[in-house]
Amino acid sequence: MYAVIEAGGKQYRVSEGEKVRIEKVEAEEGKAFVFDKVLLLGEGESVKVGTPYVSGAKVEGEVLRQARNRKIIIFKYKPKKRQRTKGGHRQPFTEIKITKISG
Repeated sequence: MYAVIEAGGKQYRVSEGEKVRIEKVEAEEGKAFVFDKVLLLGEGESVKVGTPYVSGAKVEGEVLRQARNRKIIIFKYKPKKRQRTKGGHRQPFTEIKITKISG
C-alpha cells in the first residue's frame, strides 16, 4: 500500500517502512506523528483519489531525528564591477519513518 501526502507545501509518495525527509515540523524525536492531508491512497489496482484530500485517511509515522541538510553555497557577483557576495544556507528537516497507512 502506498499514499501521497502533503507536508510543508510539498507532496511525497510514501509506503510503510520507508524513511522520508520533510520540511521541519514541531515534533520530538521518538514520538509519533500523524499526516492527515492524504491526497491519494493506492493498493494494487485500486486507487482512491481525494478532492483535495481522502476523507478518513491518515498516515502514521515515528520521528527519527531533527537535523539540518548540507550547506548550499550561494555566490552572487556583478560582472566588471568587483562586487562579490558569498553566503550559505542549511535547510532544517525532519526525518520520519512511516509505520502505518490507513484509509
